[in-house]
Amino acid sequence: MAPIIPEDELEESFVRASGPGGQNVNKVSSAVQLRFDVINSPSLPDDVKHRLLRLAGRRASSDGVIMISAMRFRDQVRNRQDARDRLAALVAAAWVRPVQRRATRPTLGSKQRRLVGKAVRAGVKAGRGKVSTED
Repeated sequence: MAPIIPEDELEESFVRASGPGGQNVNKVSSAVQLRFDVINSPSLPDDVKHRLLRLAGRRASSDGVIMISAMRFRDQVRNRQDARDRLAALVAAAWVRPVQRRATRPTLGSKQRRLVGKAVRAGVKAGRGKVSTED
């Protein structure tokens, strides 16, 4: 269950966008830049914070702030919702704790199948030698 990030932890700014909108693009600030300070967020546990910053990649700054730009739609309301949905998807992905791999040893059957396969392949390659014309 991913947490709900409170409104006061999000910072939004609106800028003019390239993309769909026609002449309106030059007049209206419809693009949204959503900032979320992960490091100073009290609503996330530390392990989730680290996974979130790793998942964010270049969207995260060196001081732990994730910035998501949304300019897919013509209107500000839909771009705002798009940015929030993308942040929610990132947080939900970071909330899932990865399963630790347990080292195992190969079974006897798998070892035998591997050796049989190698012997068959060696036989195929050995049959590709020069053909002798001596009869």
